[in-house]
Amino acid sequence: MHIPEISIRDQEIKLGQFVKLANLVETGGVAKEVIASGAVNVNGQTETRRGKTLRAGDEVTLVDLTTGEVLVGARVAVNENFGVDDDDDLGEYFDEATADDDFDPEKWRNM
Repeated sequence: MHIPEISIRDQEIKLGQFVKLANLVETGGVAKEVIASGAVNVNGQTETRRGKTLRAGDEVTLVDLTTGEVLVGARVAVNENFGVDDDDDLGEYFDEATADDDFDPEKWRNM
């Protein structure tokens, strides 16, 4: 089973937050329930504390409580470039193809 790496912005994250961030569950409420039920493993060990601190390299998996089979998982990765300014930070918001011809992105970038 392939375990994807999920980047976090800081050096650590709480288990409850990571389970939701990694889309292992739909909502924070569901995250709370599955962690409390013992269906979440951290580095192969059952973890029932939502506030467990995770760091880069920690592997989180959801397991079937009846069979012990791993259903889904993710590994914590620290995004070293998070918050580093690029020359053009408009990429995800500015679509040149559909932009108004009179729109000047430099004017808005410097506001």
